[in-house]
Amino acid sequence: MPKMTFISPDGRRQAVDAPLGLSVMEIAHRHEIELEGACEGSLACSTCHVIVAPEWYELLNEATEEEEDMLDLAFGLSKTSRLGCQIRMTEELDGLVVTLPAGTRNAKA
Repeated sequence: MPKMTFISPDGRRQAVDAPLGLSVMEIAHRHEIELEGACEGSLACSTCHVIVAPEWYELLNEATEEEEDMLDLAFGLSKTSRLGCQIRMTEELDGLVVTLPAGTRNAKA
């Protein structure tokens, strides 16, 4: 089974099983990792914002305009920021590393 690693804001690393086809947000929830996802993956918020390790960023599908609009609302945006609900695990992403930002901004609240 593919694996991925979440890095918490304090630097703690957690390697987890990452079933093919699940989103990074769904994988985080399955392993009780604190990645909010207030809109439940409907691309209506930025609370599942993650920072993808640079060496993995180019392997991802390109962000849609809708995702980029939501990312504009994210806290702690970086050049490799993506929404966890929009990254689906594939064989190519086995070993993916993402960092959780220090906070979230929920525009829905």
